[in-house]
Amino acid sequence: MRSKAPARTSGQGWLLRRLFAATLAAGSLSAVSAPAQVALKPDTPNLLFWSPDQQARWYPAMETVYQTRTIAAGDRIHALPLAGGEIDPVFTHAGKTWTVDAYMEAYKVSGLLVIRDGKVLLERYGLGRRPSDRWTSFSVAKSVTATLVGAAIQDGYIKSLKTPVTQILPELKGSAYDGVTLRQLLMMSSGVRWNEDYGDPNSDVAKGPTEGLKLAQGKPGLNPVVAYMRTLPRAHPPGTMFNYNTGETDLVGILLARAVGKGIAEYASEKIWKPYGMEADAAWVTDPGGLERGGCCISMTLRDYGRVGQFVLDEGVVDGRPILPPGWAREATTKQIDNGQAGYGYFWWMQPNGAYQATGIFGQSITTFREDRIIIVVNSAWPKSGGPDLREGRVALVTALRSAAAAR
Repeated sequence: MRSKAPARTSGQGWLLRRLFAATLAAGSLSAVSAPAQVALKPDTPNLLFWSPDQQARWYPAMETVYQTRTIAAGDRIHALPLAGGEIDPVFTHAGKTWTVDAYMEAYKVSGLLVIRDGKVLLERYGLGRRPSDRWTSFSVAKSVTATLVGAAIQDGYIKSLKTPVTQILPELKGSAYDGVTLRQLLMMSSGVRWNEDYGDPNSDVAKGPTEGLKLAQGKPGLNPVVAYMRTLPRAHPPGTMFNYNTGETDLVGILLARAVGKGIAEYASEKIWKPYGMEADAAWVTDPGGLERGGCCISMTLRDYGRVGQFVLDEGVVDGRPILPPGWAREATTKQIDNGQAGYGYFWWMQPNGAYQATGIFGQSITTFREDRIIIVVNSAWPKSGGPDLREGRVALVTALRSAAAAR
């Protein structure tokens, strides 16, 4: 039975939602100049500082805390049959021997899923979560947004990745975005100056929400994100330098909605959720104006996270019909620019172990080993947004799970 569509709720405070979005992208717990998110209930604490109990209660129910739009599922469900026999590796990390259950308890994992060749090798839940419960994605949503850009190109709404940003968002003409392409936005390499230093009250992430709201006042139709972004100067030639830029992930969401002429939750339903066969409706957090955030917070079931990974691994082909342009999925999940680590694609992170990964703070990830056709989903409620200790623990788990899955 499908999950009921989350009710769409109301809210106010574009300013704080923008600041929340930027804070999520940087994975920082630093203090910010204003509450990070406007909640439906005034006594809701800042999401970045939720207690473990609040994480466990609200990560599965974001639509009860913030405004969302529904990504509607359809009548069909893409089967994920059991492989016949569960993997259960034991591994060593930080001088200790770990079982999967011990890892899940220590790292506050609510859901763990391993798929190989479309079959489930491991599916476990924690923190009181049930299989029908959704869980928020944080920045895993960015990878979904990039996938929808591919669908919009296939549908002819966007001509190509070479399309100038100003062609779809003419409000940016005359700014540092002149000459910047959609591809460069997806690579986070526009060359436009952006500062995400939360210790600096004059950084873009700190002052951008306030300034954008002021700049958009009295200008109907001007999105506050666009209003602020178009004031920024150029720092590098387009396409030459990776710079993680939260504002630009929102620009891509705005650009996509403008191009397709509808909300991107509706478009996600049309291009992925219904045709590919997600099992339940999803909830996409929006700003108070109802615009889904291109960079954050889709709530979906654990198996639907797996289906997102499988959809991309299948290169967006459904019943022989391409949803994405030929080669798009592989290009998006292959290194396009040096980021000082293993590389970055189109809102997908490359990993040193050869995988590509959609990643969100507090322990959300879809890790795919293309050649092995293995997908590993982890949903968590880490006690902090990130850090080497948490990431290294997840790498150890994923490595063990991959080895066990590949041996089957």
